[in-house]
Amino acid sequence: MNSPLKVGVVGMGGIGHTHCRCYKNDALAELICVCDLIKEKADQAAEEFGVEAFYSVKEMLSAHPELDIVDVTTSGYENGSWHYVPAMEAMDAGKNVLVEKPISNEVTEAREMVAFAAEKDVYLGCNLNHYFTQPAERAMKYMDDGQIGQQVYCINKVGFDGSEMGYGAPDKLSRWQRPYSHAKAFLIHPFSVMRYFCGNVTHIQAFMDRPNARDKAGDLMLSIQSIHMKFENGCVGYLLSQRGDAAFGLGGWWSFELAGTRGTFVIENCVEKLTYFQAGKEPEVMDTGIKDFSSTFPNRIHAYLEDVTNQVPKDYLRSSGRDALACLEYIFAAIDSYESGGEIVRPHALPPMHGDPHIIH
Repeated sequence: MNSPLKVGVVGMGGIGHTHCRCYKNDALAELICVCDLIKEKADQAAEEFGVEAFYSVKEMLSAHPELDIVDVTTSGYENGSWHYVPAMEAMDAGKNVLVEKPISNEVTEAREMVAFAAEKDVYLGCNLNHYFTQPAERAMKYMDDGQIGQQVYCINKVGFDGSEMGYGAPDKLSRWQRPYSHAKAFLIHPFSVMRYFCGNVTHIQAFMDRPNARDKAGDLMLSIQSIHMKFENGCVGYLLSQRGDAAFGLGGWWSFELAGTRGTFVIENCVEKLTYFQAGKEPEVMDTGIKDFSSTFPNRIHAYLEDVTNQVPKDYLRSSGRDALACLEYIFAAIDSYESGGEIVRPHALPPMHGDPHIIH
């Protein structure tokens, strides 16, 4: 049996604590240390999890050269600007890296991270956790069994429930006080789900806005996104997201529908429910009984630990840095489309996949 992978987590906010709990409860991992630039956060987490605290990645790597994985859960502007430096430092030391979403708030940095992971031959993964669920697994089986057929359209609606009555004055120092902070930090999830089921996106058209309540308060964030897209396989898609500007109606805060020539499935609230529709037949309903979205974290992290433990070919890593880059390319294409008044934009091409010469026959 393989020894548990030794893990250090960087960034001791709420998500960092969530990741630490996942590693503490997973037999494939051994949490060795935590790290945060803010000493009090690192010390508190170290005491909670019974591990060593560090205040810089270089210090942590120097003290623990045996680390197998560095998990980067830092935040920053637009919820991703502090990912690049610790991830690059860890990969430069030959460590495998799991980074929170988005892989970065800047697509140029994300491209560098993916290229550097390939150069250093390490596993770079991202916490695209929304399809590490029972409904997504069953939906993929419908597809594999030929029960969806040729894809026709997909619709993803995801965001936050709310109204203008619950809106407060913006905090001008908040990381969310940038026009594209919601788009960069949050659209990574629906794009990752749509790409997981439907493949690569070739064309994107986007419109964005903020409601009057935000506008009058001087809130800079564009909190509403309406995005139309075409996939490489010919399927068309629509993504709607908003950040607590309205009650989200049927399907709850998260719904994904994929329709094909043989059948259609709908996933509701990510972890909760899957319904399969076929013309002339009663719908098949799978109710998981799961209400806690946080259950996606241990599922996704365990998958990463499995892939690294099993030394899968880098191109087969689930929810990889390359997958995360693809979604960020779509986000930046949507931003370009919005800024050009809704013109159609073709996302930047992904790096080529060359494969592992030891397994290609």
